[in-house]
Amino acid sequence: MNSGQTFANLTALATHLRAELGNKRTIVLYAYNGTGKTRLSMAFKDIGKQGGADGDARDTLYFNAFTEDLFHWDNDLEGDSDRKLTLNADSRFFAGLDELEMDNRIRPLLQRYADFDFRIDTQEWAVRFSRTVNGQLIDNIKVSRGEENLFVWCFFLAVMRLAMDPEIEAYRWVKYIYIDDPISSLDEHNAISVGNHLAQLLNRADNPLKVVISSHHPLFFNVMHNELDARKSKKVSAHFLTRSKADGAYKLAYSGATPFFHHVAVLTDLYQAAQSGELYTYHFNMLRSVLEKSASFHGFSRFSACIPADDADDPEGVLHARLINILSHGDYSLFEPVPMGEENKDHFKTILDGFLKRYPFNPDLFPQPAPAAGQAGTP
Repeated sequence: MNSGQTFANLTALATHLRAELGNKRTIVLYAYNGTGKTRLSMAFKDIGKQGGADGDARDTLYFNAFTEDLFHWDNDLEGDSDRKLTLNADSRFFAGLDELEMDNRIRPLLQRYADFDFRIDTQEWAVRFSRTVNGQLIDNIKVSRGEENLFVWCFFLAVMRLAMDPEIEAYRWVKYIYIDDPISSLDEHNAISVGNHLAQLLNRADNPLKVVISSHHPLFFNVMHNELDARKSKKVSAHFLTRSKADGAYKLAYSGATPFFHHVAVLTDLYQAAQSGELYTYHFNMLRSVLEKSASFHGFSRFSACIPADDADDPEGVLHARLINILSHGDYSLFEPVPMGEENKDHFKTILDGFLKRYPFNPDLFPQPAPAAGQAGTP
């Protein structure tokens, strides 16, 4: 990466991105969680609202945490039977809901990923879900949080496709699309699937919109980088976004002719998850992928060769290899993330710490937590 450009605040950065889109069709950003990606998407949106004489100016259709908040559950706590997802009728996001048959536009997108169905009540501004089990239709179900997020994402995709059509008046105001982390906690399989599908839509020749995509997920970033052909296309650029701890300034660095090293970014994510304790079963899949790539690089035929023996728990290195082999083969998905048990968390941290000690990386990427007061190394 080159030295990049520095911006004092998010408004300055968002202004720069808009200027860059004067010559580009799509910008892809990678940034760690906590950098300010969601706030950047809102700063980008707010610039488009300035200068409107009628107070209704806007030019950006965005997907972020605020988009998800336009959908709210009514669980029918009294009757416990009519559960529905209510929609914020005041948002222009739903401008075409009445006349554009959104059910039929969302359903083909949703069927790529899910086995449940839905119907939208445009009078009540609500969505009810159903699922067929053993040939029997079960209505008014409450879908899981992951399934709900998936429905919202497919709703957004349907609106985005309408915004690409200049004949659709309801979304003619859209000039820019800003997508921030389309679905949280993407596992590797779904990162590829969602990224590939999104790229297909954006690569359409009739797409007139300028697009910014930001993500903390390294594989999703790399998929978008490749599928949008950022290496060859002069209309696509990819950047690494960071924030200075010293002065809070934002730095944008060009990611180079090819995406940054995937395994280093994955290791950083795994390390941060281990430090926070927010570990899920799919993290074993990610760890195994890193170990396999490392074993191949060092000329080993098995990933277990890159697992250091632990004198206390696993002196021969057999237990940890077996754990990874078993726990990385589960059907772990972003739509139903399963937290790790405490024992498996301990094994995971031991394996990861041992790997990082055997194969040292830049320590700035893996900062050690400060010891608690009274422990060795403290005054």
